[in-house]
Amino acid sequence: MTLAEQFSAYSHWRDETAEAVLKLRNWLNLNDVSDAQADQRLQHLIERLRTDKLTVAFVAEFSRGKSELINAIFFAEHGGRILPSSVGRTTMCPTELQWSADATPELRLLPIETRTRVEPVSELKQLPEYWTIEPLDVDSKANLLASLARVSEVTRVSEEEAENLGFKIDPEGESGLKPGADGMVEVPKWRHAVIQFPHPLLEQGLVVLDTPGLNAIGAEPELTLSLLPNAHAVLFILAADTGVTLSDMTVWRDYVSVDAREKGRLVVLNKIDGLWDGLRDDTSIDAEIERQVRSVGETLEIGPNSIFPVSAQKGLVARVNNDAALLERSRLLALERALSEDLLPSKQEIVRTNTLGETRDLIHQAEVLLQARLNGVKEQLKELGSLHGKNRGVVEYMMYKIRVEKDEFEQGLKKYYAVRSVFTGLSNRLLSHLGMDTLRTETRKTRDAMLQTRFSLGLRDAMKNYFLSMHANLDKAETDIAEIYRMLDAMYKRFSVEHGLKLTPPEKFSTQRCDGELNHLESVCNRHLGTTLTLITTQKSVLMKKFFETVAVQVRRIFELLNRDVEQWLRAVMAPLEIQVREYQLQLKRRLESVRRIHQATDTLENRVEELRQAELSNVALIDELTDLRDGIRNALDAINNSNQAETVIPQRVAVVA
Repeated sequence: MTLAEQFSAYSHWRDETAEAVLKLRNWLNLNDVSDAQADQRLQHLIERLRTDKLTVAFVAEFSRGKSELINAIFFAEHGGRILPSSVGRTTMCPTELQWSADATPELRLLPIETRTRVEPVSELKQLPEYWTIEPLDVDSKANLLASLARVSEVTRVSEEEAENLGFKIDPEGESGLKPGADGMVEVPKWRHAVIQFPHPLLEQGLVVLDTPGLNAIGAEPELTLSLLPNAHAVLFILAADTGVTLSDMTVWRDYVSVDAREKGRLVVLNKIDGLWDGLRDDTSIDAEIERQVRSVGETLEIGPNSIFPVSAQKGLVARVNNDAALLERSRLLALERALSEDLLPSKQEIVRTNTLGETRDLIHQAEVLLQARLNGVKEQLKELGSLHGKNRGVVEYMMYKIRVEKDEFEQGLKKYYAVRSVFTGLSNRLLSHLGMDTLRTETRKTRDAMLQTRFSLGLRDAMKNYFLSMHANLDKAETDIAEIYRMLDAMYKRFSVEHGLKLTPPEKFSTQRCDGELNHLESVCNRHLGTTLTLITTQKSVLMKKFFETVAVQVRRIFELLNRDVEQWLRAVMAPLEIQVREYQLQLKRRLESVRRIHQATDTLENRVEELRQAELSNVALIDELTDLRDGIRNALDAINNSNQAETVIPQRVAVVA
C-alpha cells in the first residue's frame, strides 16, 4: 500500500470505530442503562474519533527540498506542484495544510506584526480579524500556484523592529539575520499560514506542517514549543550534495534530536539525483549514497536505518508521468513505507487504547446495572414462588423481612451520604490545586518576579520557580487523589460485603503523564530561553514575551487537559456506586410492592410471577445485546487495515448469574 492508501485505510478504521461507539451510545440511552455523564463521555469520544487529526511536520534549513517532498508524497495526483518549490527560500513562515468538511478553499495569512501582540498563534487562529484571507481557485493551477506563492513573501524592517519581532541580528549573517547595506533587515512578511485545500488525505484528518528555515524557526517559539513536539511525525530533511552543514546541525540539535528517540522521527537525505551524473554505473552511485548515509548517521549519532535517501523531484516527476522505474529509483516508496509503518500504527494504538478505556468502563457499568436488575428479578421470583399455598401470616412476615432489609440499607446510606460529602470537599480541594485561578496566580507571581529582577540569572530563577510551583501543585493533587481513592475503595468494599452489591474496586488515576509533559516543556524552555547566552543577549521584555506567549500557554494547555481528565475521573469513580445504590433502592421498593400486592389480593400472584419471568428474559436478552455491542467495538478496533483483514476476536460473553 502507498502512504495515501494506508492513511485512507486508517481513516476508514476510525470511522468504523466511531460508528460502533455511536451504536453503543444509542443502545444505552434506548434501554435506560446510561446517565447524562456517561452519554456525554461517549459523545466526546465520538467527536474525537471523527475530528481526529494526524500531523506530519517537515523540518529543514531552506533549499533542502521540503516543499518538493510534500508535493511528491501528497499532491502528485494533481499533475504538478501545489506548494511553491524553487531555488532559494520558498516557505518563509510555518505553513499548515489542512481541510475539513465545512471549510472553503482559502489561504489564511497572519501578518508578522502580530508578533508584538500578547496572544499566541493558537489563540489568534480563533480571531479572523487579524488574518489576511485569500480565496483559492482550485480549478486553475496557475492561479493556485500564484496564491500559494505568498507564503514566500518578505518585507524589510529596521534592525530594532526586527529584534522586537523576535529575530536575531548578526552582522556576519551566521547566527542571525544580516542587515543590508541600508541597515534594513529582510524578514518574513507573514508569521503563520494556513492553507485550506480540498484533498482526500487532508479531508480524512491529515495536517501537513511545512516549516521555514533556521532563523524563522527561532523567531516563532510556539513552533518549537508546541507544533513540532505535538506532531505525530517529524521528517528532518538534508541535501545529499551538502551533507550536514553547520546550520543543519543547529536545526537538528535544537529542534529535532530531542525527540529522535520517539517513533515518527525520520531523517531524509534528499536530492540523490544529483549523483546521477551519467558517468557512473548504478553500483557506484549506490555505494556513494550509502557512504553519505553512513556519514550522516555518524554526524547525527543515529543508526543508518533511520536515514532515507530520496529524490523528491524525480519522485514527483515519476508520479506525474506514471513512470514506475523512475519512482523506484527515486526511493520515495521506501520513505513512505517507513512513514506509514512508523506513524500510523503508533497513532492507531493510541486511539485504540483511549477508545477501549472509555468504552470498557461504561460497558462494565451497564453490565453491572443489568446484572443487578436480573438478580433483583430472580430474587422476587424466588420470594413469590415461596408464597404458593402459604397463609396470610407468611406473607406478612416476608413483608417484615423486606422492611428490615430496607431499614438496614437506609442506615448504610447515611454512611454513604457522609462519604459523598467528604468526597465533594476533597474533589473541590483537588480541583483548586489544578484550577485556572491557581495557574493564573502562579503566572502573575512569575511575571512580577521577572519584572523586579535586574539580572539575567533572576529571569532564569523565575522560570525555574514557575515550574517548581507547577510540580508542587501536581504533588498536592496526587495526595488528594490517593486519599479519594482510599476512601472510595473502603466504601465500595463495605457496600459489597454488607449489602451484596457487585462492585469492583474504583479506577486509579495519576498525574504522572502531566508531570512528564511539564518536565519535557521545562527542558525545551531551558534550551531555548534559559541558556546563559540567550539570557545575556536577549532583552528582558523580549524574553518575557516569549516565555508567556509560549511556555505559559503550553502549561495552561497541559493543565486544561488534566482538569478535564480529573473531572471525568471524579464523575466516573462515583458513578458505579451511585448507580448500584439507586438500583438497589428500586429493587427493594419493587420487592416490597410485589409482596404487598400479593398480601392484598392473592389472586394476583400468578400474574405477577409471569410478569417477572418476562422481565427476566428481557434482561438476559439485553445483556446479550450489550455483549454484542462490546464485541462490535473490539472487532472494529482490532481490524488490521494494512491487509484489509481483521483479527479473530473470541467473544467473551457476560456471565448470567443463575
